Amino acid sequence: MSSLRTHDDSWDIASSVGTTAVMVAAARAAETASADPLISDPYARMLVEGAGGGVWGLMMDEDWVARAVDIDPEGAAIFAHMGSYQAVRTRYFDDFFTAAGGAGIRQVVILASGLDSRAYRLDWPAGTTVFEIDQPKVLEYKESVLSEHGVRPTSTRREVAVDLRHDWPKVLREAGFDASTPTAWLAEGLLMYLPADAQDRLFSQITELSATGSRIAVETAPTQAEERRQQMKERFEIIKEKFGITDSLDVGELMYNDPDRADVAEWLGAHGWDSAAVQSAAEMRRLDRWALPDGPDAPADDAFSQFVTATRR
Repeated sequence: MSSLRTHDDSWDIASSVGTTAVMVAAARAAETASADPLISDPYARMLVEGAGGGVWGLMMDEDWVARAVDIDPEGAAIFAHMGSYQAVRTRYFDDFFTAAGGAGIRQVVILASGLDSRAYRLDWPAGTTVFEIDQPKVLEYKESVLSEHGVRPTSTRREVAVDLRHDWPKVLREAGFDASTPTAWLAEGLLMYLPADAQDRLFSQITELSATGSRIAVETAPTQAEERRQQMKERFEIIKEKFGITDSLDVGELMYNDPDRADVAEWLGAHGWDSAAVQSAAEMRRLDRWALPDGPDAPADDAFSQFVTATRR
């Protein structure tokens, strides 16, 4: 379980869970600038730089990455794997929205949207409305930075400034959401920050709001043995020391490693959805982005997250 979270905590882009949005944006920026990118996010770099860059800005620094390989090849491989995972995840869910739009869905909800820039960078069909739900300060930051750079949404974008632990369905409806029309939902980079009961409640609320034909895409929260979690924590401390990283935030301590967490595909299948799941590790290998060494000590594929998609019956 997480030791840094409380039931009523909040954050902006520079604190707690908010800082992970900067990490993810930095990974998207680095991928976009790579020689053979899986995705294109022209706004990720400006969102990271607007937040001061910080330790996550190193992911965008090609010289630093090259030095990291010389200092600690194994540690550099872990960083490369983290970045590749974010690229593969982004590509998977970009494709999900493209397919949903092709099927005629024109209402989109991005849960805990963070610095997600899909409302600005994807080629949405005419008439699409994208609702972004997140903490007020996070939404304010993103809109401010992108507006300052003259960036405009490619859809009708509506901010829903509310904590998902509160009555977000009410606030979503007040923002113009129509529960009678099919919706494409996304829960990406979210479930690991929720305990098991909150995850169940979230999907119950989504189900209640979803008309027949609605679709959902989810990144599951991997559950790791405590021994494995401790090993990874110690490994990252060594990496930080070698690379001169001085930040004190332990991202792992923001997450809930809850053994009672429901299997998302099974939960959805039992509650009115037709669901399917793919292992993220398999998707990384399919796209030739697996960066960790294989061998007897390598974690099994099921130690990593799944990408789940489902359609409301």
